[in-house]
Amino acid sequence: MLTVEIKKTISNYAEGMTKPVSIVLNTGNHDKRQELVNFLIEVAETTEAVNFFERDISEVARSSITFGLEVENTLNGVFFSGIPTGHEFNSFILALLQSGGVAIKLDRQIQGVIEEIPKQLFFETFVSLNCHNCPEVVQAVNQFALLNKNISSEMIDGGLFQEEISKRDIQGVPSVYLNGELFASGRVDVNYLLEKLRPYSKVRKSNEIDSTPLQDVVVIGGGPAGISSAIYVARKGYKVTLVSKNIGGQLKETLGIENFVSVSQTTGTKLASAMQSHMDDYDIEVREHLEVKQIEFGETKEIMLSSGEVLKSRAVIIATGANWKKLGIPGERENLGNGVAYCPHCDGPFYKGKNVAVIGGGNSGIEAALDLSGIVKNVTVFEYERNLNADNILVDRLSNTSNISVITNAETKRILAENGKVIGLEFQDRATGKVILHDLAGIFVQIGLRPNSEPFSQLLELNAHGEIVVDEFCRTSVNGIFACGDVTTVPYKQIIMSMGEGSKAAITAADFLLKNPVRESLVAKKVAHG
Repeated sequence: MLTVEIKKTISNYAEGMTKPVSIVLNTGNHDKRQELVNFLIEVAETTEAVNFFERDISEVARSSITFGLEVENTLNGVFFSGIPTGHEFNSFILALLQSGGVAIKLDRQIQGVIEEIPKQLFFETFVSLNCHNCPEVVQAVNQFALLNKNISSEMIDGGLFQEEISKRDIQGVPSVYLNGELFASGRVDVNYLLEKLRPYSKVRKSNEIDSTPLQDVVVIGGGPAGISSAIYVARKGYKVTLVSKNIGGQLKETLGIENFVSVSQTTGTKLASAMQSHMDDYDIEVREHLEVKQIEFGETKEIMLSSGEVLKSRAVIIATGANWKKLGIPGERENLGNGVAYCPHCDGPFYKGKNVAVIGGGNSGIEAALDLSGIVKNVTVFEYERNLNADNILVDRLSNTSNISVITNAETKRILAENGKVIGLEFQDRATGKVILHDLAGIFVQIGLRPNSEPFSQLLELNAHGEIVVDEFCRTSVNGIFACGDVTTVPYKQIIMSMGEGSKAAITAADFLLKNPVRESLVAKKVAHG
């Protein structure tokens, strides 16, 4: 199952392990068991640091295709039910390496919060091996388990546990359960999980939070614009910290990229990884999975983080990007993960042979409809305007796809559900005013992006769309605060343009720092903090 190249890569990474790890597979019979055994043996044979055993661990294992990781003769709380191939292969290998002592790359403040949770927490994460959003959640929860003996984590391949999927009425992935109760569903990031875990953790006092020295620039946002800004600032020799809910941002949810000049074809995940690798070449302090709650400005800017920490900086670059727009209608939020979805690639397989809708007639909406048409029974595209807004080439493909229909001039009103499952969409024909119920099993929302500017709405000038108003140098309405990328008024939200705007903001910020040198009082403060 493993190529020579993959085996070599695992072997190379395993050189960083400081202690051996055993893969312990539960005993019993299953149609997929031999395939799993062969897979685990192959992984174990790549390095002397990993061993494979079969042993009865039924007291903690779900099935005969459940295996755990054992260090120093003790299972460490990380379990996998199924064969972690596809997108979950990296989750498995990363768990092996981190169990063996390879550093966990969670922010130091976050690690402190997780380590101090006193309660027993058992996470179950149901995934699809085709889901490109699931690994981030699985890897995060695995790290929680490795940091705290009170926490355990189990990845469950929903495709092999259909009875469990039906019993829990799961219609979207990842679906995360905590101590048997639904904890998170659908597309979520690590920051969201951490916020939901805060009630379980000890409240940390301000003197328990490590302080950070005065920075020259704090970059807020880890997408193409933010990473580009951070690299350019670092290359100028300035001290820079990048704060982000997740590295890669919206880019990680983009599957195919064919318009990034010099790269014929790539994926969002690969490009995000390459960007992070490039950033690692520089002295940049990265604070991932943290959110900026507020900024106070003066001679120095004070940036309040979700961890309770306050960063101080001479300048700030905001590159927080944008998120999927929501319909904002009854039944949308309530049925997220139970018939309402935003990622057709992740959740489409759950609707095989069923009727679904795509809301939105732009490029993303029509691309989603075309992708879903090969999985589901029928797709209906709903568009608010009289005509579709997608490129002609996509509209032509749509018209030649027999199981896609289009309803234009339609205003969505309500999503209906019964027994926890979506059963239909209520919409109004804008021409006649007639309200119509369309029977559906799933609804995929694809209506564009909303700028992530809310934390700055009382601080900076925004336009009617919520975008931060910037000039041609990425300067905002506040001196010393700059902005770039999809969160700003710059038109055409493209990866390559965000990178360019990010570099421009960094150069402008560097010019600002040059013209506003550190005064003596600030130097004294910097020494005191350091």
